Amino acid sequence: MDTRLLRTFVTLARAGSFTAAAAELHLAQSTVTVQIRSLERELDTRLFDRLPGGTTPTRSGRRLLEEAERMLDAEARLRAVAAAGSGEGADGAVEGQVALGAGESLCSSHVPRVIASLRGTHPGVDVHLHAAGTAAAVEGLSSGRLDLALLLEPEVEAADLVARPIAHEPLVYVAAPGHRLAGRAAGWTELAEESFFVHEEGCSYSDRLVSALRALPDARPRLTRFGSIEAARSCVAAGLGLTLLPRATVERQLRDGLLAVVDGPAMPPVPVQLTRHRKRWTSPAARLVAEELTRLIGG
Repeated sequence: MDTRLLRTFVTLARAGSFTAAAAELHLAQSTVTVQIRSLERELDTRLFDRLPGGTTPTRSGRRLLEEAERMLDAEARLRAVAAAGSGEGADGAVEGQVALGAGESLCSSHVPRVIASLRGTHPGVDVHLHAAGTAAAVEGLSSGRLDLALLLEPEVEAADLVARPIAHEPLVYVAAPGHRLAGRAAGWTELAEESFFVHEEGCSYSDRLVSALRALPDARPRLTRFGSIEAARSCVAAGLGLTLLPRATVERQLRDGLLAVVDGPAMPPVPVQLTRHRKRWTSPAARLVAEELTRLIGG
């Protein structure tokens, strides 16, 4: 059986539409359609119901999905062993590609130095970094698009994932240096009078801040959510309000005097959870990346 057909089947089952699956696989939509029809003919069963709003696996498709994922995982292991001698090159060096998902704050702070370190010590390991929030990272691990993910979450509850905290990120309130609260202590009442620029919904520490502000009696906090940390930082640096971010993401701006700390109510540090799929094989290259993430971020 051509495992390319299985990969297309798994991708379509996760993506929910031929258009989305084609984009993810970098194929023409017509190619995805032909491959799925070929697989259905080979297996002599219909795998998807084609609906106006997208596609959904049939009962047969749902039964086959886990087996298809298992076969693709076995193929990945076989290719790694065949190409690199149990995951090692001829000189004993670990080689391979690793897809790593991480939130924007980690992509812009800790992860680049991990990649730089690996390039110096293990040039055969190629890390592909994908900026992804929690939901996208969990989906990527479940679908097999990601080998590892770093999640800024107190808990990772997905049953098919294994997570362990490797570090804790301290949070800090920041404002422009000329803001009335810059360098001062401020309680919830004072903070509720300000505009806040926070990360998109689903970000654990931003959601916690929003909940605390909205829980205040008669409070109507002015909240703007962004998908980009840089956008929030820029608005705050322009004097438009405050934000709450991991300190690592504003360290340079604080050092350069572009932002200033506000001594607000304590917020618990956010665990950095190193996460992988429970049932999928972890290649030697992925294990090496996990070790380096633990050493440099958690050290």
